[in-house]
Amino acid sequence: MASTPRERTVLPPEDPGELARFARGLVGTPTPARARLVGPDGSQTEIPDEVYEVLRDVVTALSQGLAISIAPHNTMLTTQEAAELLGVSRPTLVRLLHDGEIPFSMRGRHRRVLLRDVLDYQSRTRREREEALDRMAADAEEADLYEATATPRTTR
Repeated sequence: MASTPRERTVLPPEDPGELARFARGLVGTPTPARARLVGPDGSQTEIPDEVYEVLRDVVTALSQGLAISIAPHNTMLTTQEAAELLGVSRPTLVRLLHDGEIPFSMRGRHRRVLLRDVLDYQSRTRREREEALDRMAADAEEADLYEATATPRTTR
């Protein structure tokens, strides 16, 4: 019986000691040929590599005292939630919505944004920033700007 994915936030445990030891053990061991989940009754199920990597990340974050949010990609976010995810103000996010940078829908008078659209925007802007920085570094290299600043001038 398949369960419906739901959004949830998992807080770190009060005493992260056991989880920290578990996380250190995961980090120190190479990825097995095929990870297995062992149930309380001893039954074993193979875990896909992607799921194993996510579990490692979750355990690592929780052991460091960080909360983890798990949500299906089709989760609808409020503008405040989307802004917090992107690390921008809500008015900035609203401007991005109205400029067509991120698709949105209206629920009555309220704007809603799909999580996957916010993540796509985040990925796209990260890639654009990296490309711009690469171009700037290449331009500086071409203009010998690195040589010009190799020995700074005394200003006092």
